[in-house]
Amino acid sequence: MSPRPSDPAVFGRVAVLLGGTSAEREVSLDSGRNVLEALRSRGVDAQRVDGIPTLIRELQDKHFDRVFNILHGGAGENGTLQGLLESLGVPYTGAGVLGSALTMDKIRTKQVWIAEGLPTPAFRRIPAGGDVRATVGELGMPAFLKPSSEGSSVGAFRVTSDAELVRAAEFAAGYAGELLVEQLVEGDELTVGILGTEALPSIRIVPKQGWYDYHAKYQAEDTQYLCPGLEGEAEDAIRALALRAFRAAGCSGWGRVDVMRDRAGNLFLLEVNTAPGMTSHSLVPKAARQLGIEFDALCWAILAQTLEPRP
Repeated sequence: MSPRPSDPAVFGRVAVLLGGTSAEREVSLDSGRNVLEALRSRGVDAQRVDGIPTLIRELQDKHFDRVFNILHGGAGENGTLQGLLESLGVPYTGAGVLGSALTMDKIRTKQVWIAEGLPTPAFRRIPAGGDVRATVGELGMPAFLKPSSEGSSVGAFRVTSDAELVRAAEFAAGYAGELLVEQLVEGDELTVGILGTEALPSIRIVPKQGWYDYHAKYQAEDTQYLCPGLEGEAEDAIRALALRAFRAAGCSGWGRVDVMRDRAGNLFLLEVNTAPGMTSHSLVPKAARQLGIEFDALCWAILAQTLEPRP
């Protein structure tokens, strides 16, 4: 008789993979601590593992049966880790190789959405060393400049004036990767968590001042999170769109889709996060709680996805 899904022994020994070397290391450490505590509170034999090289050594010694991936950014979220674990036959949380690799690249994700007829703001690609001023001039202000392959608003600039354009161009001059200039949508900033085949209630994000940057995400205590962010048919529409966008990008498991809603009520897809934050400020736990799913139950549900074949 197979173990019941409610039995923590079914998971075996779980590596909670956190930290790493990306620009989002500190956020990942915070997320990982929370996940580790939640799983242990439910009796799961979960252990902290910092970074992929350490994980490789542990897996070679057969110390773990599955991986709860809470690495943000870099090799933990761009398909590298996922390919490694697929090769080793080790179950893991989150999107697979394709979804992880694609959605870490905002430019290519938008290209897929456009091909699928899904709405996303107009944009321009800037190769490393490209002319930021000319590209912004072509697209027009207001605009957002951001790296194509970073998260947590790392390197993101809201460009609404010549002075802000100068700061953005200075950052770009020292950045080695591709950049994305995106038309700024004036309106409500929303996000929709995905858990399996369900879109969670949307969250409307209202920073005290300015926009939802790194400080507002992880440090400010006065950012408002309204959940659900919309009502009635508008809420149904944003959740359906987010789920469609998630699947179109080859994603499964769990994640989060960021969306803008303009003053006329039109929705525009921004990006997908396949290893969302699990900190005290994070959004997927807030949305799950709206459905009565507390943090420990959410972590359990995510880990339980590793018991099923990938779609």
